Amino acid sequence: MRGRCGTRRAIAAALAVSLAAVTACATAVEPPPPPLARIAGAPPLLDPTAVYLEQRIASMSLEQKVAALIMVHVPGTDPARIRGVIDAHGLAGVILMGDNVGGPAAQVGQLTAALSSEAGLPVLTAIDQEGGVVRRLREDEFPAARTIRGAEPAVAEQAFVDRSTLVSSAGVLINFGIVADVTPDSSSFIRSRTLGETPEAAAERVAAAVRGEQGRVLSTLKHFPGHGASPDDSHVSIPRSDLDLAQWRATHAVPFQAGIAAGAPLVMMGHLQFDRISALPASLSAEWVAILRDELGFEGVIVTDDLLMLQRSGIDAYRDPYSNAVRALQAGNDLLLYVLPGDPSTVGIDIDALIATLAAAVADGRIAEEQVDASLARVLALRRAASGQSGPFVDCGPKCWGASPRG
Repeated sequence: MRGRCGTRRAIAAALAVSLAAVTACATAVEPPPPPLARIAGAPPLLDPTAVYLEQRIASMSLEQKVAALIMVHVPGTDPARIRGVIDAHGLAGVILMGDNVGGPAAQVGQLTAALSSEAGLPVLTAIDQEGGVVRRLREDEFPAARTIRGAEPAVAEQAFVDRSTLVSSAGVLINFGIVADVTPDSSSFIRSRTLGETPEAAAERVAAAVRGEQGRVLSTLKHFPGHGASPDDSHVSIPRSDLDLAQWRATHAVPFQAGIAAGAPLVMMGHLQFDRISALPASLSAEWVAILRDELGFEGVIVTDDLLMLQRSGIDAYRDPYSNAVRALQAGNDLLLYVLPGDPSTVGIDIDALIATLAAAVADGRIAEEQVDASLARVLALRRAASGQSGPFVDCGPKCWGASPRG
């Protein structure tokens, strides 16, 4: 078990990011103003959100902790069904795919408004809204990659102002929408979705996109460490590159650095393997998480790309979804993403078994609980900021964690 000091350090780091990532529907909680006079030598005032997070994490079992680091897709437009899955397992949130969008953004907003059981800790809702070839909300006719690549950065900024306004109007908190990849290869799978012809040009437009989304949605940079390093499709393979670290720093790192500097609160880890840097796909690689954290200085939430994509690669080492989950959390990812079908068993997944497997890995020391708590602090800080509330933590009992019918 970790000590209180370790928990507080993790929470302080999480708050620094989440409180900077203010959205229109997710206003960060302001710390209380200082009193007119203080007794000399008195301890500093405690931030109410930090206290809330520390108490909340301390109240959670291992199963509840790891469940709160999982985001899934639940097909369909029935909010009761989607909320039922979230509540039954205590999950972090859901990603909306095309089958969840039954109409205009306002209609999607009615769905998302019905997904949270607890006002003080809303679920995270996410969507892939790049524009162009990747868009879930069909009203999005704003400039996308093909136009942005040949235009000034100001065009990218305004496009993502408009795009994020649309996403926010649908009640969605996170946009998995800013492609920070770059490639000169016109045959590359990712080429049509990149925002610049060179690392420097992409960096300018990625930073502009992040600025455009600020105050509306939580921006996500993808697919770290750079899908453009290989022409292959990570949905059905593990794209590989022989670039070394110095070559990566000079090319594919540049747009991600710019997006992080602009304030993006999330980065998505791709299933991309740079053989001279790590023997594993980045989504399972502690080396790549360390580079993102320590070299690029990213302090926000690291989310994996859909972990089912690893299974579809056909590589024996990645056929077991439970092993993949353990390795992803071991590596230091904060949020595990699963785009599940209607019947998860068809892809070898049972959510209860997934949670139990991850909790067992923490219990037996394969995954450090201190690391889990740090990830949980980052994820819960985003959720708490989205609530707009600043009151103290109150344990609402089993209903918050799916152990009884919600009331």
